[in-house]
Parts: sequence; C-alpha cells; structure tokens
Amino acid sequence: MANSPDACVDIELFQDDFHLIDREFIRKIVSIFCDQHHGYLCMTNGATYAFGKYICSWLSLKHDPTRPKRINILNRKKIIQVVSGNFFVAILTCDGKVYLASGNSIWKTNNSLRLISTGDDCYKMIACGYRHLLMLRQDGNVFAIGDNEFGQITGSLALSYETLIDTGLGNIKLITSGWDHCLVLTNSNKLYSWGHNSNGQLGLGDKNDRRMPSLVSFKNDLINNPIKSIAAGAFHSLFLLKDGQIFGFGYFQNQNNTLPKKIPIENVKNVTCKNFHKFSLALVDSSQYYVWGEYDKYFWLQPQKLNGQLKSFADASAMISNYLMTYSLTSTIDVFESKSATLNRSITQLFNNPENYDFEFIIGNKRIMACKSFLKSASRYFFRTFFRNWRHKDSVTIEYYSYDIFYSYIRMLHDGYIRIDMNNITDLIDLAHFYDDEQLMEYCQTFIRKNLTQQSIHSLIPLIINYKLDELDDDLYQYVEQKTLPKFCDNLLMADENTLNHFLNWFYQEQTLFLKTKS
Repeated sequence: MANSPDACVDIELFQDDFHLIDREFIRKIVSIFCDQHHGYLCMTNGATYAFGKYICSWLSLKHDPTRPKRINILNRKKIIQVVSGNFFVAILTCDGKVYLASGNSIWKTNNSLRLISTGDDCYKMIACGYRHLLMLRQDGNVFAIGDNEFGQITGSLALSYETLIDTGLGNIKLITSGWDHCLVLTNSNKLYSWGHNSNGQLGLGDKNDRRMPSLVSFKNDLINNPIKSIAAGAFHSLFLLKDGQIFGFGYFQNQNNTLPKKIPIENVKNVTCKNFHKFSLALVDSSQYYVWGEYDKYFWLQPQKLNGQLKSFADASAMISNYLMTYSLTSTIDVFESKSATLNRSITQLFNNPENYDFEFIIGNKRIMACKSFLKSASRYFFRTFFRNWRHKDSVTIEYYSYDIFYSYIRMLHDGYIRIDMNNITDLIDLAHFYDDEQLMEYCQTFIRKNLTQQSIHSLIPLIINYKLDELDDDLYQYVEQKTLPKFCDNLLMADENTLNHFLNWFYQEQTLFLKTKS
C-alpha cells in the first residue's frame, strides 16, 4: 500500500461507528481509510464506498448509518492510496489517476469526484497538507496544486487550484507533506524540503520559508545509512534510516530544531505522523509502539512506550487521540473471533505467559511460551507434531525463522491477527506453507492480491510461482494486461528492427521451452 505505515488493521477498531452496518458487508471490506473529521472510505473487491455525513455530502450522497454509499465512478478501480487535508480527500487509483472530493468550493469539485490528473499522465504516490496536494508521477517528477501562501506548491503564484504546477523536481521516489511544508527523497538518497519553516521544519538551519526545493544537508557525517522513509507532521519532519535510526527537525521535544537531530529510539521498523498533528508514532517490535510530541493535554518530551499489545498505528492512535484514524489507506484482515469477549481474553492470556505455559519455542537467545493443548487445537501441524516428534518435549528450537516472524505467527494462533508487509511476506508465506496453515496462507494471498504494483511485482511473482498460488493467476493476468502489457507494446513499437528481431527470437525460444516443460 503506497505510503501507508500499516500493512493491515483490525476492522473491529471501527465497530463503534460501524455497529449498525450489516456484518456481511463489513467482512467484505479489504481496505479502509478513516479521517477524524471527514469520515471513511471503505474498499471491497471491485467497489469503493463512502461512509460519514461530510464525505457523503461532498459526493452528493446521503449518509446512511446502516450502509456505506457506493462511489460509482470508482467501480472496478483498485485504490492504492488516500490522503486528506482541510475539508478534502485525495484518492490515487491503480491506473495512476488522482481524484479529489471536497467540501470547500475553492477546489471546484462541484459536489462530485474531480479528476485532478490530466491526459495520459500516471502517478504513483500522493501527499497533502492543509490546503495543497503533491503528486509523484511514474517518471519521478513531482507536481503540486492548491494554496501557495508559504511556497508549498513552489513558485511565486498566490495559489493554483485548477492547474497542476511542475515543481521542477525529478528522480524522486518518496514524497510527504506537513501542514504547509513538503519533503521529497530522490533515488540517490538526497532529501529536499520547501514551504513554511517557522519552526525549522525544513531542516535547513534557519526559520526562513522556502518557495523552491532546497537540499537538506547533514553535517559531520550524521547520516551514513540510506533513508528508508520520510514523514511530516504539522510543524515537524522525520526520516527513518534503514538501520532503524530516526532523525527529525522542527517542533518537537519542546523546542524548535532547525537541523536534523536523532530521536532516542533504536531499531525502529516504521514511523508515521499526520499533517495536522504535533505528535509522532514509531513501531519498534511486533507490537511495541512509541509516541512523542504534543496532542491536546498530552505532552511527551521524550519518546514514551505505549502500553498493551497494540496491533497497528491506528490502534496506537486510538490510545492518544479522541478520534480513531488510519494513516493513508490500510488493508484490513479479520481477527480471531470467539463466542464471547471473555473467552477471547482468556485465550490471549495463554500466549507468552510465564505464569501459565508448558511448552517453549527457542529462537536464538529468546523464547516464546505457550500451552500445548491450545496449540494442538489451533494448528493441524502442531496437533500432528505433538503426537509424534514432540510428544515428550517441553521445548523446541526454531532455526529457519526469525524471532519476529515466529512470534507474529504464534500470536496469530491466539488472537487471529498478523501484520504482513513487503519485508516479511516471503518469510510468512514460506512459514504458512511449511506449517500447513490455510488461514495464514489466505492472509498472504490477500496481501499479494492487494499489493500488485509496478514496484512490487518483481518480488511477488516468484512467490506466486514457487508456492503454486493458482488462485492469484487471474489477478496477475489482469495486472499485466492493464498495466504492463500496454507500456511494453508501446516500447516495442518504437524499437528498431534489430531489437525487434532479437525479441522475437527470444520469445520463440521461451515459448518452445515452455511447451516442452508442459508436455
């Protein structure tokens, strides 16, 4: 999912707002966007729905608390990203189109879904601030639209709500935006910023606004690792290195930092913040979340660990904010369902509980505690193994999977939830295959189906082939037909005669080899 820190979120988080909606419909939701002010966008396979009085009114739909409303213009369009600003929501579809809904007439949506992108241009990422929108085109060029009081869409214009502005930036792979400032990361690991800078949120060593992108420099070899992701809050900015270190600048820790400063958390997996909030969240382990910054009556001078077995950034935000929110569009996976909440809590207490266990999994210098009787009831593999190889054992060493991967799996057996992303999909699908776990395999296939993109297809195709995921053949065919084949054919038409002959010879050889293999 583009620019989303959560691979999946528990749909039950939204039960207070969804309690009147038919449960069968809720089960069909495969991804969800929730904004504390505007409402929900819910995506099923093949359709997108609006839920909430504000977002429905923007689209000339009547809000119904018992049933989300279908957005017909998005039928059969896969949504890959949703972002929101001040009374507007922007949507990026799999075919690279950007749509916008708004309750503010300045965006000229005319109570419908406005197509922002024009011509044959295709975009792969979007980001927005209070009253502006950034769009990253497939070729790495960045465009902007909206308000320009502080230079957030670049240049000297006062605003541009009708025409896209070319920022002049190219070779970009990531974009993000705070309230009135923007950051981008190039393919060569260079960070640029521009816009409002009253709190030093541009990281340029001063508090002067910039109307054009400026390079953020790092003194004294501060950064010696590639940047993994970038994020921006209301008046601060963050970037996460691949080695798990976080750096930030702007308003946080009760002061304005105009140059990048290290945040005191190690081994961070992901980090996020909202363009209209002063606090940030970081994920360290499979369920360890930290918060720092300021929200309402809360103030965290240093990063503070949030209590509980949290399952997502949305879950973590619910502990802080009065409103539940997601961070961009987030996939949903049902959690373990029991006949009563009491039973569910009892099962969860069997997991990794030092006061109640009779079996241990040893991974390196760590261990996971569990109960044999429950494991046998939850897994066909464990049922067979405890009657055979492990019958008289009280512990076993796991050699082929990391602690984080195996911890996530054993926890899933207890609470039905597991986090899946591009970093762990290969290990999890292998684990699902080895442990003969149909539920986990279904989760993995759902993730692959939702995340077939130009960036991910090279990593996901080997999984589809190696693990014989025949159920995904139609999805793969549809993606190739709609996204890859047209571009390939266009390039082939422009090729010279020599190149074309080489391709035809290669294609003939591959087809011959394929037919021999099949026979």
